[in-house]
Amino acid sequence: MDLSVERYGVAMNEAGINGAAIKFDTRLLSPIYQFLQCETPEQWVEKARQPENLPVLLRDHLLCELKAAQSAMFLIRKYAVDPESADTLLAWFQPYEDFAYKKIGDIHSLKGKSQVTKQITARAKSAYGQDLIDKMVLLIKEELHHFYQVLEIMDAKGISYDSISASRYAKSLFQHITNHEPYTLVDKLIIGAYIEARSCERFAKLAPHLDEDLGKFYISLLRSEARHYQDYLALAQLISKEDITARVSYFGKIEAELIQSPDHDFKFHSGIPIIENR
Repeated sequence: MDLSVERYGVAMNEAGINGAAIKFDTRLLSPIYQFLQCETPEQWVEKARQPENLPVLLRDHLLCELKAAQSAMFLIRKYAVDPESADTLLAWFQPYEDFAYKKIGDIHSLKGKSQVTKQITARAKSAYGQDLIDKMVLLIKEELHHFYQVLEIMDAKGISYDSISASRYAKSLFQHITNHEPYTLVDKLIIGAYIEARSCERFAKLAPHLDEDLGKFYISLLRSEARHYQDYLALAQLISKEDITARVSYFGKIEAELIQSPDHDFKFHSGIPIIENR
């Protein structure tokens, strides 16, 4: 399986936001559209662009950033780091989890917390531990920084943080994981790739329909999200003793079905919104 990013032309795509044009390099999205098996349906974009749905969209986006960071943290705690580093990771996340799940702390207490303060060390005799750590620690730092940025946007817009339930999306993907190693880890990494790629695709879809500040913020996320999905795929192939192409396609079909099927629960990764009869 070829995991390299193809060299596309340097044509720029313009996202018009409130009359202004924001340019971004199409090379960021071309591999994403090749990887995903469907685009986000216009029905979802139409609902997401409605001002009354912005609070739930941002609250869910906030939690998605935390969950993305948590998923990476759980992976390296389980598969890669020594016991002391495992404790360091838990301590790193505690302020964010306290805020999200216990409503302890605020935007001020979370400021500057996205950097780990101690060395994260691979456990002995781990064939791929350092590769996993290097990529996942960088991902965690970026996702926690994005968490704070979303919180800043919510604060500026006067949108309070309220806990909301998770969508069906990630849970449904994880229901199809193989139950023995190393296939379990490989499947988790492939799922991580799809979640990051879909996030990237939806940021690009939504940006032209939002206010200028939020649109620019979503465009700014494209580069890191695109790299995250590639890192997940590269790690999956590194760890697997077999070509992962078939497994990637398998999860791609499941992911596309979730995106294209009707969904009562509107969230950042939800399917086609169901119009309720009134």
